[in-house]
Amino acid sequence: MAAARSHEYSVFESVLYLAFELSNTKWKLGFTTGPSRRPRERSITAGDLEALQEEIGRAKKRFDLPESSRVVSCYEAGRDAFWLHRYLEQQGIENLVVDSSSIQVNRRARQAKTDRMDVEKLLGQLIQYRGGDRAVWSVVRVPSVEAEDNRQLHRELRTLKKDRTRHTNRIKSFLVGQGIRMKVGNDFLEEIEQVRKWDGSALPASLKARLQREYQRLQLLQEQVKELERERVEAIRHGEDESVEVVRKLMRLNGIGQNAGWLFGMEFFSWRKFNNRKEVGALAGLVPMPRQSGDSYREQGISKAGNRHVRGMAIEIAWGWLQFQPESELTKWYEERFGHGSKRIRKIGIVALARKLLIELWRYLETGAIPEGAVLKTRLI
Repeated sequence: MAAARSHEYSVFESVLYLAFELSNTKWKLGFTTGPSRRPRERSITAGDLEALQEEIGRAKKRFDLPESSRVVSCYEAGRDAFWLHRYLEQQGIENLVVDSSSIQVNRRARQAKTDRMDVEKLLGQLIQYRGGDRAVWSVVRVPSVEAEDNRQLHRELRTLKKDRTRHTNRIKSFLVGQGIRMKVGNDFLEEIEQVRKWDGSALPASLKARLQREYQRLQLLQEQVKELERERVEAIRHGEDESVEVVRKLMRLNGIGQNAGWLFGMEFFSWRKFNNRKEVGALAGLVPMPRQSGDSYREQGISKAGNRHVRGMAIEIAWGWLQFQPESELTKWYEERFGHGSKRIRKIGIVALARKLLIELWRYLETGAIPEGAVLKTRLI
């Protein structure tokens, strides 16, 4: 009997495999009990959980499985995020959220693609994964509801700042189209009443009205940005959550401010456990991607497979680290290896420094060991 077992499951264990192909209006469901069984495929209205339970029950009857049979499911990470995963787990269904970019695809120039083919492929790969083939795809680490909610503030703040820049650039573009170049300051509404075009005439009435409305929307965005920044400061000063303590600890290091400390804390370090430095670099997408075939070998740069916002901030902070932590061992390492190189070499080196810095920050949070030679702030905010 022991020889008949493969990894977690016995070949005699009753398991119903379920794969989802999710869309905005319809969900394609695929059921099977093993690679040799023809899948049962059904479509339901997106989000219809009652219909989902009914189809699971019908699939068990179709494959002659008892009601108590284990159900193992999967779907690709996307617009539906993690609510469906939490529902399935609540119902006793073992679910996997799969990283779409990790799924292998056919390299032919022309590929047939249908929802039916996609769900059948997911079913096959789910069976492979449960059989022990962990390389078939990458599984997404699902955050807790609290950890996911902690991401809202800085993500909204990032979106608002982008929208603010977009409105500012739009106002400037309208003015440049009339031969006018001016700053968009606090007195903008008064200034456009006095400004004149290239020929000395006043701005057209419709254009002036549109500029006023654009500026009003810009002011609203500025107020929302200030409100969120005040909320963040209040949380840093008085918050008692463990994730906020991570932010405070990061901000004690000279060169790491509110933006970086909050992003690193809420998006990266506070909600999951890293086992080693390789995992830290991999999640940030700061790992090299070599390409070797026969005698040919070249580096393709970093993987960029991780969190792009954390990666971008890590590179930004790495440049600042050279300025604010000149006596640290990381800065000395960079200056020795890349400091006298060309502009391109320095950029390559800063990516390597960003990876090393993230690893040092992880060790600092885990053990309390300050990066060698680094200086702490005398005041947090």
